[in-house]
Amino acid sequence: MNSFGRIFRISIFGESHGACLGITIDGVPSGIALQGSDFTTDITRRQTGSTGASKRIESDIPQIVSGWFNGYTTGAPLTIVFQNVNFNSAEYEKIKAIPRPGHADFVADRKFKGYNDYRGGGHFSGRLTLALVAAGVIAKKIIRTVNLKTEIISINGNKNIRNSIADAIEKKDSVGGIVECRVTGIPVGWGEPFFDSIESVISHLVFSIPGIKGIEFGAGFASASMYGSQHNDSLENRDGKTATNNSGGISGGITNGNELIFRVAVKPVSSIEKTQKSFNFETNQIEEFEIGGRHDVSIVLRVPVIIEAVTAIALADFFQNSCKTTL
Repeated sequence: MNSFGRIFRISIFGESHGACLGITIDGVPSGIALQGSDFTTDITRRQTGSTGASKRIESDIPQIVSGWFNGYTTGAPLTIVFQNVNFNSAEYEKIKAIPRPGHADFVADRKFKGYNDYRGGGHFSGRLTLALVAAGVIAKKIIRTVNLKTEIISINGNKNIRNSIADAIEKKDSVGGIVECRVTGIPVGWGEPFFDSIESVISHLVFSIPGIKGIEFGAGFASASMYGSQHNDSLENRDGKTATNNSGGISGGITNGNELIFRVAVKPVSSIEKTQKSFNFETNQIEEFEIGGRHDVSIVLRVPVIIEAVTAIALADFFQNSCKTTL
């Protein structure tokens, strides 16, 4: 449900317009140096303020409330909390009875029998990815020799990111895109056959990010149009280095020592300035409505650091498990 991991285990909590949100991380080794400033770089990368991003700007100051003492992790569950201050829930009262197309409004209302917090999407909101980024900072400290790099490949099918954003703003619409993640420094052997394969675990976490609609590793869907002779990655040395990397650094669900490569598809933001139609549960009619509030034109701009975070979380769990099995 709201927890994930075996040894490095995270539990997320909070809502978009609630008092706070945060994450509890179990399985953090003791003795890791940690200060609030360690979170600044990644939190800033995720924050709004750039062209095409939401105008909701929070301070996003991490409050470490447990599992930390005198500047070091203690080995106890580490809990990090962020306060919500800059929000306006009035806009959501206007559309409470009208589920927004593309959002979780309808299913959340049905699943939780109307008791869900609908303000700003509640627990379904992308606001909670802040907690994932915080956990990613801790995970990166654990997998210190692993290097992660993410890049926006395209937005709305266009490699010119700025033009794509400008076009969407002009049309009062939103756009999605493709983000690529590359990871080096992973040794051979992380991952388990079948249900805990490296792809399975990373994919599970990637799809926890609101707006992600697809993922591919290595050559991905292009593999379906290749011959085996083209796709096979031939070994070049005893360390497992391959001439090509169509498998994306994974063989049989286990890391093979080559660069781990995957790409994700991010859908267009559902909240747009255009007038839309939906069913009004109070009037029992289909009605036109407009979504107020502050929203991104493209969340792709903020996704790279979140992808890094969830990848680091998955890898930290594999790392902790590998350390446990070698004891």
